[in-house]
Amino acid sequence: MRVTEPIEPGYDGAIPTPTGAIRRVAVGSDHVGLALKTALAAACCKAGYEVVDVGVHETGRIDYNDVAVDLVRLLTNDKADAGILVCGTGAGMQIAANRYRQIRAVAVNDLYTAYFARSHNDANVACLGARLVALELAVAIVARFLATPFEGGRHQRRVDKLSHPPTIGA
Repeated sequence: MRVTEPIEPGYDGAIPTPTGAIRRVAVGSDHVGLALKTALAAACCKAGYEVVDVGVHETGRIDYNDVAVDLVRLLTNDKADAGILVCGTGAGMQIAANRYRQIRAVAVNDLYTAYFARSHNDANVACLGARLVALELAVAIVARFLATPFEGGRHQRRVDKLSHPPTIGA
């Protein structure tokens, strides 16, 4: 599979129907990411995913941290299988979501990262930058992220270490 092309040959611009373990997707954004989040949620719904939208729903300023926490609650309480967070760059949402032990959030602004974040790192939250990624590419990134299974094997040991970080002495 080539993961460096912006769009796969034969790709029709839609998110494929869920076939793997991910069927319930939580989505959230700050005010900057509202339009992209709304479009991605609609694309996921159209594909057959169950979508839970944690906000925002208007353009008034909001702290991205609050939205990230709402999405994390859904994942950690088994109310969603994966998450999509959108802010200006994806970085703020990534930092906010990764504060929680069960979360492996990654800023994914290209297909290569979306593929390997899932297949090697078992990432469960994709964070996208609304100021960095056009809608067509964002849909392709989410499609790749949701459709890519975790490979396990040698990667499982590394993912397990993420869930049990070492204590660093002074």
